[in-house]
Amino acid sequence: MSAVSPIEEFDDPSFDPFLEDALVFGEHLDPYPKLAGLRREASVLQGEYRVLMGLAPDVTSPAGAMHFCVLGYDEVAQVLGDPQTFTNHAYTYNLGISFGRSISTMDAPEHPRFRRIFQKAFLPQTVAAWGDELVDPVVHELMEAFVDRGEADLVQAFTLHYPFRIIYRQLALPPQDVATFHKMAIAQTVVAVDVAHGTEASRKLGIYFKNLVADRRRNPGSDLVSALAHAEVDGEHLPEDVLISFLRQLVNAAGDTTYRATSVLLSALLRHPQQLEAIRQDRSLIPQAIEEAVRWDGPVLMQSRFASKTVTLGGVEIPQGAFIDVIAGSANRDERKFPDPDRFDIFRKPQHRHFAFAFGPHVCIGQHLARVEMTRALNALLDKLPNLRLDPDKPAPQIRGAMMRVPHSIHVKFG
Repeated sequence: MSAVSPIEEFDDPSFDPFLEDALVFGEHLDPYPKLAGLRREASVLQGEYRVLMGLAPDVTSPAGAMHFCVLGYDEVAQVLGDPQTFTNHAYTYNLGISFGRSISTMDAPEHPRFRRIFQKAFLPQTVAAWGDELVDPVVHELMEAFVDRGEADLVQAFTLHYPFRIIYRQLALPPQDVATFHKMAIAQTVVAVDVAHGTEASRKLGIYFKNLVADRRRNPGSDLVSALAHAEVDGEHLPEDVLISFLRQLVNAAGDTTYRATSVLLSALLRHPQQLEAIRQDRSLIPQAIEEAVRWDGPVLMQSRFASKTVTLGGVEIPQGAFIDVIAGSANRDERKFPDPDRFDIFRKPQHRHFAFAFGPHVCIGQHLARVEMTRALNALLDKLPNLRLDPDKPAPQIRGAMMRVPHSIHVKFG
């Protein structure tokens, strides 16, 4: 393949988007008691979720916009399942600034038209093949650096880098671009509180991807960029702005959220060693462990929607034009649907779906890949790190955040 100009660094190279995580997503150790209290007060409440949780308001939200929080399970299901009334227009004000004309900002008829094209790249059979070709090599590459040490911080040594390196291989990115690329990808998510850096990252990623798409159209390979650069809608190539927006968002949707979900899964299992041992003895338990982990403390607590018309939800009238903060993290712990919802239990027999990957026409395209990555990571860690356990001499992992959740370290011993 031809050389593509390296991705441009921030104008201020000292800017570190990783340090803004707490500002953007909060440092809440346990937001669930407050969510439970709000949910018992009412399934639908007026107010912006960020503000209700003590965070700075979203600066991208239009002045004077009304916000409502949807907290109850049934009401969340109703919102996510009715895309005509509760549209994704809300995302044009935040994700749209960073990602551009993303399918997350689209509604029907445009959304299903483009989603079908992108979805083909993430079909279960395609993702299963990636498991051998892309996922396993990354797992083993990362583990080689610490497998002989007897101890590690699984976040800094493994989960923080794991899904991103898989994406780099999917996109066939030049190795020299990886570090800057990771910073730019993460910086896009700070736009709700830091528009300047969020838009700078978006602009520079846009330039980079435009050049990369042009290169792969001239010199196609077996990578995802080449496949999408030659994909067609009604006999025409995908519009360039839609393709570039998808690539911008892919890095976060498939990288950042999977890093968080994998970290939460490992934290939960290590803090429940009997359940971890059960999985060690019976790997068929891994799928239900993953589903319980993302229900119990999914990496994304809130999704956004926009009221296309005046509607009554949970007994509350929501005016046309209002922003709807859909609190999936609250619905996933609604005691009316999940008995003892705050307990992490991989043997739980849930009678209701969780909303960690959303629901309805905007359900997460990459959910199959996320499950494959989490499954292969857990299998490899159990295979290669005998007697894996929390390090008793170091702080236990603390999952933090009110918007996006993750532990910043998981200190373990093994061997």
